[in-house]
Amino acid sequence: MAEIYYDNDVNLDILSDKTIGIVGYGSQGHAQAQNLRDSGLNVIVAEVEGTDNYKLAKEHGFEPMTADELASKADIIAMLVPDEIQSKVYKQSVESNLKERNALLFSHGFNIRFGQIVPPDYVDVIMVAPKGPGHLVRSEYEKGGGVPNLVAVENDASGNAFQLALAYSKGIGGTKGGAIKTTFPEETETDLFGEQVVLCGGVSALVKKGFEVLIEAGYQPEIAYFECMHELKLIVDLFYQGGLSYMRYSVSNTAEYGDFTRGERIISEETKKEMKKILSEVKDGSFAKEWLAESAIGKPNLKKFEERDKNHPLEVIGRELRSMMDWIDDKVV
Repeated sequence: MAEIYYDNDVNLDILSDKTIGIVGYGSQGHAQAQNLRDSGLNVIVAEVEGTDNYKLAKEHGFEPMTADELASKADIIAMLVPDEIQSKVYKQSVESNLKERNALLFSHGFNIRFGQIVPPDYVDVIMVAPKGPGHLVRSEYEKGGGVPNLVAVENDASGNAFQLALAYSKGIGGTKGGAIKTTFPEETETDLFGEQVVLCGGVSALVKKGFEVLIEAGYQPEIAYFECMHELKLIVDLFYQGGLSYMRYSVSNTAEYGDFTRGERIISEETKKEMKKILSEVKDGSFAKEWLAESAIGKPNLKKFEERDKNHPLEVIGRELRSMMDWIDDKVV
């Protein structure tokens, strides 16, 4: 069984004399910085002057500084810039400023797991990884709740690294939802696998292919959109509330029977073999190497994929339909 820690298990006071530095005021950065500050802790922020994130940090009452300046002042340095630039920021601005009893904190283990950042032995290396996007980390905290966190220690130079990670988790609201003990490899590998096979890659591909099959069979795109995309939220909400069993309890008997008898024809043993292959590519570093190489040349393939899918008929009809749904806060990118 997993070790899970809640508010009553954690002493926030161990952070009371610490300066926490948030490097990057993006999705996780803005949420964690504000939550920590609202928990009564001393927080400073680093961001590139003139950027939208810099302006947002100013609007939120911070005085953003350079990463070099932050690293020279902070006791805990949270590396919350995107994975693909973390190593560069670390080597240029953080590494030379590290001192004994400092802690490096990550919200995803990518750069540690794949050796892009190799910290010195005299600093704590810890992880606090919220299991949700930054806007949810912030909104749940404001409601008095919290998004569950994963917490891990890669290097315990101080002898107190795990308690430090738990305290940080409490500061951002994570121990209200539960802080689950893990390791850097486990968090990184399962996170990448989940994104690629289920949460992003798998679901996106399934929705597109289902939509395409209906359109090619002559059905109206609006109907195909509702069946393959729009109603997905209803099903996911049922999963979220009570798992697969509650979803099957909530839908019609016809839908439940179709689930049991047809689902595994789509997600078959052959699909599972491909999932295992993807997991192997994650674990052996093949995916990390591919992604870092793609990032190093300006992400041309990623941009091509984004442009291609932005104009997919599913997206085109979706934009039209959502514009007529006043109850949806439609997001256009």
